[in-house]
Amino acid sequence: MYRARDQVENESWLTELQQAADRLDLETAARSRAADLFLSTVSDAEDPEDRSKRAVAAASLYAGSLIESDQRSQQAVADAIGVSRLTIQQRWKTVLEEAGLQPPSW
Repeated sequence: MYRARDQVENESWLTELQQAADRLDLETAARSRAADLFLSTVSDAEDPEDRSKRAVAAASLYAGSLIESDQRSQQAVADAIGVSRLTIQQRWKTVLEEAGLQPPSW
C-alpha cells in the first residue's frame, strides 16, 4: 500500500511510466496496475537515486502487464523505458513480492 504523498512525490516518474506504457500500447488495466506496483514499492527502494526508481518503474510496468494479461516482452519494456532487459529480469519478481503478491514459480 502507498500513501497519497508517494503519488505526489513521484509524479514525474508516474508520467514517465505512462509515456512508456503509451509506447507499448498497454491497456488501461495494465497501466493502472503498473502505477500501483510502482507506488507500492518505490518508497521501499534501497537507493533513492533516479537509477533505482527507473528500475522499479520498468519492473512495475512489466509485472503490471503480466498480471493484467497484456504481456509485453522484457526487452520491449526495457526499450520503452530506457533500461536493460537484465534490470527487469532481476527486479520484477521482487516488485511483486514487495507489493504482497506471489510471483509465478515458472
